[in-house]
Amino acid sequence: MLHNSTIDKQINHRSIRKFKDETLSKEHLETLYTVFQHTATSMFMQNASILHISDKDKRAKIQKLCNQKYVGAEGDLFVFVVDLYRNQQIRKQLGKDDGRVHTTDIFFQAMEDTLLAFQNVANVVESMDLGYVPLGSINDHPLKMLKVLDLPKLTFPVLGMQVGIPDQKPQLKPRLPLKFTAFENKYNKDFQVKDLKHYDQVVTTYYDLRDANRRIDSFTKQITGKKLDNHETDRDQIPEELHKQGLCLDWK
Repeated sequence: MLHNSTIDKQINHRSIRKFKDETLSKEHLETLYTVFQHTATSMFMQNASILHISDKDKRAKIQKLCNQKYVGAEGDLFVFVVDLYRNQQIRKQLGKDDGRVHTTDIFFQAMEDTLLAFQNVANVVESMDLGYVPLGSINDHPLKMLKVLDLPKLTFPVLGMQVGIPDQKPQLKPRLPLKFTAFENKYNKDFQVKDLKHYDQVVTTYYDLRDANRRIDSFTKQITGKKLDNHETDRDQIPEELHKQGLCLDWK
């Protein structure tokens, strides 16, 4: 395969969960915002926004909702938001109705915009020798998070990102072999769990080396464990909260 500085940084990505007690400079922030601004966008709708959470009280509330000690601690905290409010207001203030703004189709386009922007920012973070960790836990308690962030209707937080100067060097987490995830023209449905035996051993060794006192089993045991077992969580409220936000309301 080919190599250059960008490829090597992406292949060697590690989530950083411990940062030095320093905040990003003005130049760092301007760079991240400009990269965010220039991300590809579906139909040029620009349906994404980014929040920089610098208020200590708000950061503490977000940390509590995410239930992860590194969230909102050292470094800088960002939240990436699906934003259809802005374009709704443009239509409203120019005498138009909401049109298709509330549909699942437009929400998916906004979600695509937001996720592309997240990855663009992630790439530039690492290009500046900073580190980051994605925060899917931003949606662990969706209703409470919406209130903490004080977001208007037609917006929804998709991912958080903690960014800073790395204060750790974690191991590279082993990924599924490409034969299970990358296909030519046709999806390979001939999947056998037994073929993951070697990968399971690699994952188990990785976790043992990372923390021998905190046993985390193989990949297949994680997939068959409580993460995907039937149980209720506040994340099950996401469809309801999307509807309350005026999102994914399909035509009758």
